[in-house]
Amino acid sequence: MRILTAHAACAYNLIMSTFDYDRSAPRKATNLSINADLLRIARELQLNLSRELEQRLEEVVAKQRRNQWLEENRQAIDAYNEHIERHGVFSDGLRTF
Repeated sequence: MRILTAHAACAYNLIMSTFDYDRSAPRKATNLSINADLLRIARELQLNLSRELEQRLEEVVAKQRRNQWLEENRQAIDAYNEHIERHGVFSDGLRTF
């Protein structure tokens, strides 16, 4: 398996599992601009805007960290893939499938 796909999945899981922040940190008030009609509907549905924003922000931050990690390690990933294409993997002669 090429590292691009295998490592992308591992990197994603690693970053998601290690992405941590102080969940008990105090909340900080902030000003946001939101589409008025969307806000009206969210309120009608009694959505907790703070909780929804935090959950989505966690996803966005984790995805951005994953992308950043992949970009920072692109040369190593490409070099590894090139090595495997040229030389194969150590278990090529051992596999029965």
